[in-house]
Amino acid sequence: MKIQSDICIIGNGVIGKASALALARAGYKVALLAPEIPEKSASAASQPLWDKRVYALNHVAKSLLSSLKVWDAMDVTRIAPVDAMAVQGDDQAHPGSLAFNAYGARVGALAWIVEDSNLNRALDSALSFASGVNFIKGRANQLSHTEQHVQVTLDDGAVLTTSLIIGADGANSWVRAQADTSIDYRSYDQSAVVANFSCTNAHHGVASQWFLGSDGIVALLPLPGQRVSLVWSAPELLANRLLSESPEKLCERLSALPGQTLGQFEMLPPSVPKAFPLRLIRSHSLIASRIALVGDAAHVVHPLAGQGMNLGFADVDALMSVLSQSKQTDCGDARLLNRYARLRAEDVLLMQVTTDGLHRLFSSDLPPVKLLRNVGMRLIDKLPFLKNHLAKQALGHSNSSNTTESFK
Repeated sequence: MKIQSDICIIGNGVIGKASALALARAGYKVALLAPEIPEKSASAASQPLWDKRVYALNHVAKSLLSSLKVWDAMDVTRIAPVDAMAVQGDDQAHPGSLAFNAYGARVGALAWIVEDSNLNRALDSALSFASGVNFIKGRANQLSHTEQHVQVTLDDGAVLTTSLIIGADGANSWVRAQADTSIDYRSYDQSAVVANFSCTNAHHGVASQWFLGSDGIVALLPLPGQRVSLVWSAPELLANRLLSESPEKLCERLSALPGQTLGQFEMLPPSVPKAFPLRLIRSHSLIASRIALVGDAAHVVHPLAGQGMNLGFADVDALMSVLSQSKQTDCGDARLLNRYARLRAEDVLLMQVTTDGLHRLFSSDLPPVKLLRNVGMRLIDKLPFLKNHLAKQALGHSNSSNTTESFK
């Protein structure tokens, strides 16, 4: 069987689906290659459990999803705005602290906490009405180039011919491997332990974070009601201990966090935390011949700033900007892809350097380093200009020329 499309997207996660929807809305004929064709998602009412995988989506992500009619299709009762952020240092004698709030940043919210399942349901629903998307069931096992096209051979022998391949297939990207793009890889020897909890006191929309030195970084993100989502970036030995001990013991650990104001905790069902390995992956190039990488296929960062998914949405935004504004008929033209790579280079590098540097700084237990980082936090908190600059970086910005306007 022979299949033709303008663009083939490999990877059917959140970023792959958003890419397919945006490109189809822009008028391209899109093939979305997926191991399994997504079925109609169950309603949130039939899935009352809170998803352990949540994202802190910033303004760029919200703007893109709104332009694609996805944001309003999500269950708003399961979305929590982040109105403020409180960061606590690890010097018990003179702990540093840092606070941001939406009022100071002159925005309605710093971010929004969204469950993976809520976002996927809305994307699947939007894609079911997108006439320009062709779902192809199967796996790619060979990629080859002709002068004007690239061909993907599937595991069932079918051949897909397209002008551009978009690799949205995650950290272990098959597309990136076929592009022969070199990467820098480093394991943090940590896992992100995630679980959800109810708490006796209201969180008031505050996302709280504790830097605990050799015990890693704890983040409690607000969920609707008196609920929070835990992301504990823990060294492997501690992560294994957190996964094996009782829910009550983990609740005790959270209750003992210095300065926490949420009271007592109770783990929400199913009362079993999950863990995800943490690593740094830096691709030396986001592009190759008729190939563009987006999301985790292009870059993986430490989650301490909560910006991994936002980087992926900014990739989609920049790529859409380039393709929607171009008068080129060949969407895989090297000049277009080079423009995309230039648009993303600065933001991606800045986030990689920032998150990696913060991890190194806060994972050291050397007394001089501990003193320096806590003094630094207190200093930044007293400098409104610098603090507001950091807040604007977290809110998200795009170098693209307002892609979303073209979809409205």
